Amino acid sequence: MTRPVVAGVNRSPESLAAAHWAAAEALRRGLPLRLVHAWGDPSGDDTGDGPDEPRAARADRVLRRAADRIEERYPQLHLAVEKMRRAPAPALAAAAEDAALLVVGSRGPGAVGGLVTGSVALTAVAHAAAPVVLVRAGEEPEDEHLPDGAGAPSSRTGYRDVAVAVDLGGPSDDLLEFAFHAAELRRARLRVVHAWHVPLAQGLADAGQRARVRQSAEQELQSVLEPWRHKYPGVCVKENLHEGRPAQVLVRAAGGAGLLVAGRRRRRAALGPHIGPVVHALIHHVGRPVAVVAHD
Repeated sequence: MTRPVVAGVNRSPESLAAAHWAAAEALRRGLPLRLVHAWGDPSGDDTGDGPDEPRAARADRVLRRAADRIEERYPQLHLAVEKMRRAPAPALAAAAEDAALLVVGSRGPGAVGGLVTGSVALTAVAHAAAPVVLVRAGEEPEDEHLPDGAGAPSSRTGYRDVAVAVDLGGPSDDLLEFAFHAAELRRARLRVVHAWHVPLAQGLADAGQRARVRQSAEQELQSVLEPWRHKYPGVCVKENLHEGRPAQVLVRAAGGAGLLVAGRRRRRAALGPHIGPVVHALIHHVGRPVAVVAHD
């Protein structure tokens, strides 16, 4: 079965930007796009059998508006729509079960509350089986591209880097598969970012100790990347190692990238926005689309 790209839509400009980003990504991947709108009440019981025509009609209008915009810009795309009478967070998680990718809208960096619909998008990131991409309002197709010779936005230039944050302390295969594939699709450079630091238990480090820790991180990163360089020989890889705590380092290192890819550990906790401090910082403070890939 072909897994679609799924975009969650509502009446916000963030979700419309997410739908357009998802449409472009679906075309790049040769996949269909499914627009999903959840119209359940997250604070109440929406499992009853009673009719709710006004809310159902609003759901239809939301989907039709988004679909009309997508069909106008991407007429060659295979598009489907689905309304779900469920609370938004579990609806998005359910929609992602058979998806190649889930795309949702988010507010701008540093916004109070962070993501559109409060904890809904955070919960989708924390519990969706598929990779989740968060897209800001106002994101345009040319924003993933380098500016033209005059410095103006253009969709005819090459793509900006794809940046991926790599933690050498855990599995990274799913993360690197996604990042290398995204760079290959865009014919973009892959910027591999790793934050290293001397453990506090080792006390105040001198220059020699710091140099040894960095060298060890460089060697380990090269070892991790080697099989992926062979699998994706057409992808140009640039390794960026920076001393410091991951959240601060990665937010700075993502500057200028068209897409940032980060990983999060799968958790078996109850439904809720448990995503870890690094991913939390990235999706709140990086202005470009952020893809979050789950791993064990």
